[in-house]
Amino acid sequence: MCGKYDPTIDMGSRVRTLREKAGISQEALGHLSGLHRTYVGAIERGERNPSVLSLKKIADALKIKLGELFDE
Repeated sequence: MCGKYDPTIDMGSRVRTLREKAGISQEALGHLSGLHRTYVGAIERGERNPSVLSLKKIADALKIKLGELFDE
C-alpha cells in the first residue's frame, strides 16, 4: 500500500504497545484471548485485519475497554 494509509498497521502497533504495557507475550495474549499466537503476531505486524470480535477478545484479555484499542 505504497503511500496509502493502512489502518491495520496502526491497529497492530496499538495492540503491540498495549500488550507490552501489560507485560505479556504474544503467546500469553493468544492464550488469554483464545486466539492463536501466530494470529496475534500477524495482527501486530499489520498483516491481518481482525474482526471486531477478535479485537474484543484482545481487549478483554488486556483488561481494557474495546475503545482503548482505537485511542492513541
